Amino acid sequence: MRQPKTVEQPDQRLWNSNYWKVMIANFSMAFSSYLLMPLLPLYLSETFGATKDTIGLVLAGYIVAALIVRPFSGFLADSFPRKKVLLLALALNAVIFGGYLVAGSLLLFFIVRTLHGGPYGASTVANSTVAIDVLPSSRRTEGIGYYGLSNNVGTALAPMVGVYVYSHTHSFQLLFILALVVALMGFAADASISLRERQLLNDKKKLSLDRFFLLRAWLLFINVAVFGFCYGVLSNYLAIYSKEVLGITTGTGTYFLILSLGLILSRLQGGRALRQGRIVENAALGVVVSSVAYLLFATVHTTWAYYGSALLIGLGNGHIWPAFQNMVVDMAHHNERGTANSTLLTGWDLGMGVGILLGGIVAEHVGYAAAFLSVAAIHVAGGALFFLATRQNFVAHRLR
Repeated sequence: MRQPKTVEQPDQRLWNSNYWKVMIANFSMAFSSYLLMPLLPLYLSETFGATKDTIGLVLAGYIVAALIVRPFSGFLADSFPRKKVLLLALALNAVIFGGYLVAGSLLLFFIVRTLHGGPYGASTVANSTVAIDVLPSSRRTEGIGYYGLSNNVGTALAPMVGVYVYSHTHSFQLLFILALVVALMGFAADASISLRERQLLNDKKKLSLDRFFLLRAWLLFINVAVFGFCYGVLSNYLAIYSKEVLGITTGTGTYFLILSLGLILSRLQGGRALRQGRIVENAALGVVVSSVAYLLFATVHTTWAYYGSALLIGLGNGHIWPAFQNMVVDMAHHNERGTANSTLLTGWDLGMGVGILLGGIVAEHVGYAAAFLSVAAIHVAGGALFFLATRQNFVAHRLR
């Protein structure tokens, strides 16, 4: 007798093949980008004789382009097939790494670097939106947490690897090629993803701000921009501060390694809380730990405090980022996921860009020690904003 046909249940596995692929792509984007970041000032100075002011302008162009493109890329990810948008952005992001190899003048390098910010910004928005699509609904909160970790680890490990490779080869060309290869690996991973058909944002209403920016999440946007500002100053001026204030000349790579270990530990510690839906509590813990870390870094000038702050910043950021991403997604409708992700990432980019620009200016006038004290104070202020306003705004406007 033939057995009745059972209804096939949707795959509820967290670590399904599509999720692995977007994780690999996310790591590759972060790694290829941050591999070059700490060494580009040195490259511009040694290769083109660029001054400090010129270096700042060249590096800022990348952030500005990403800021301009990200809100539009969120709209595109919601309005068109996401895989096509994603693959186009990833292809451009990878190809432009090759432009660094042939940029023979400072002006040409500035053009290539600025253009690169666009596809990088679009890639991160599209990939994070696809990651949400491929996650089973019952594991989405937990999955977003681990997805953020792939970015965090990439941004923490890449500077260490870049410094190590350059210190042994003194070849910027090799670094550009390595970044290109890693970016192509991310494209290859996402090219084989299978996505289900979904509802597109294709109504005929007049275009308005909420198509490009999730207005309900404006406080989250400000909060993540504040934290991005602090990390922008830290990641770009750490080596100079370490050498001039602490006398640590070879510890930058170790600092980022310890920071990445903190990020990994935070996921092991915070994964259960996210599975249980304790998103706000996870964010609050990260805010407190990060604030303590920045205060420790800026006020206690010893080796143990230096490396201890790296571990705490990793732990704090590892809690903040996945919690904030879950919060902004929970404030968005299903056809607004791209807009939600672009809102959060644009806030981070804005903070990072302002941090890169102002960090050097402030340090030039009052010194790096005072600059990092200011950063610690700003992070504490961002923590106060979260506890006094942002979390209440999230609870009032969350949709699920």
